[in-house]
Amino acid sequence: MALIRESAPSSRRRAVRDMLLYGVFGGVLIALLKLTEYRFLVVEHSVEIYGGLIAALFAGLGIWLGLKLTRTRERIVVKEVPVRTGEPFVADQRKREDLGITRRELEILELIAQGMSNREIAGKLFVSENTVKTHSSRVFDKLGAKRRTQAVQFGKEFGLLP
Repeated sequence: MALIRESAPSSRRRAVRDMLLYGVFGGVLIALLKLTEYRFLVVEHSVEIYGGLIAALFAGLGIWLGLKLTRTRERIVVKEVPVRTGEPFVADQRKREDLGITRRELEILELIAQGMSNREIAGKLFVSENTVKTHSSRVFDKLGAKRRTQAVQFGKEFGLLP
């Protein structure tokens, strides 16, 4: 019997070919096992999967709707603001007379608009603090204001203050 000695390169090729076949065969078997596992999982748990998909859909819809409803909307407010020209301010005497505001009460209102306190106004006009309070409360009543800031605002709107 004669022994045939194989050369080294052909045995290497065979070994590489065997390893490749083994690897491909193992890969195909793993893919088949995963496919059957997937099919079993989907068939066995289809109700849970569909429930989860519907829950995810409604959660996304709820988040979108909540953001849509609670966002702040832009509001454009148009308000006319009288702008002074180069001329000096002149109080509207007709409006002052219609409201029944005296010159002294208008003077008190102007000082209130400058941010002065009752004590400071009394010192500037050389009257008592109670006199200032009386005049300012009468101006508030005639303008329909409840606070000093509101009286100043109404005074500007009526053309009594610059």
